[in-house]
Amino acid sequence: MSWTLYQKELKSNYKILLLFLVVITMYSSIIIAMYDPDMNSSLEILAKSMPQIFAAFGMMNIATTLLDFITNYLYGFILIVFPFLLSVILCYRLIGKYVDHGSMAYLLATPLSRQQFMMTQLMVLLTALVIVVIYAFGFISIYAWLMVKDASIDMISFLSVNIGLLGIHCLLGSLCYLSCALFNEAKLSIGFGAGLGIVFILIQMLSDVSQQFEILNYLTPLTLFDPQSLSSGEYQAFVYVFILFVSALLLFRIGQFLFKKRDLPL
Repeated sequence: MSWTLYQKELKSNYKILLLFLVVITMYSSIIIAMYDPDMNSSLEILAKSMPQIFAAFGMMNIATTLLDFITNYLYGFILIVFPFLLSVILCYRLIGKYVDHGSMAYLLATPLSRQQFMMTQLMVLLTALVIVVIYAFGFISIYAWLMVKDASIDMISFLSVNIGLLGIHCLLGSLCYLSCALFNEAKLSIGFGAGLGIVFILIQMLSDVSQQFEILNYLTPLTLFDPQSLSSGEYQAFVYVFILFVSALLLFRIGQFLFKKRDLPL
């Protein structure tokens, strides 16, 4: 990889990253501020009155602890969608725009190889995703400790949930990375990866709405990320997370290989 290009890309994209961190801060603060053990019964009644809506956003699990509440209302939808949008934007800015604008000729005229370019951009993407997950873990832990009295979070269990969160975002990010490695035009390099991710999210939402659609769980990798099972320490949930990381690594490598072999509009 190129350390110079890595630093340049981080400086060019840090404002976008900060924007998403602000969004995560806002939503996390609101959700945690809503926590009240005495209101769980009221939320349960509300969920039963609108089961399709709550199920679609992954909020049907009854929260008995603060950790359950956080995983239910943050890790079921919000912390899936926003980091995914960050991956879509970053992959285009890191790879797609260079190909779409014809700037690759200038980069490849330097000693930088295609493999070095793709590896560097991958490291920038992974750095951003790791920062998002670490920030979410740190901010939620500290804010919950400050705001919620007489309640605590099992930090080991919460860490497990965030490792799973990183796994699903590595996979979703690898789809965007592969998409930008395959296509020249912006509408395709953005649309293919983003479109797949959106389809997976919609399938997950639909499969949660009704038991009639449970079979759709087999059509989306989001099924492999189960915050509740991770927080409970279930062995199978960790196996699924391992599959997410391995699948992401495979897609990243395929993207690099195809990018090296394809014709570029230089």
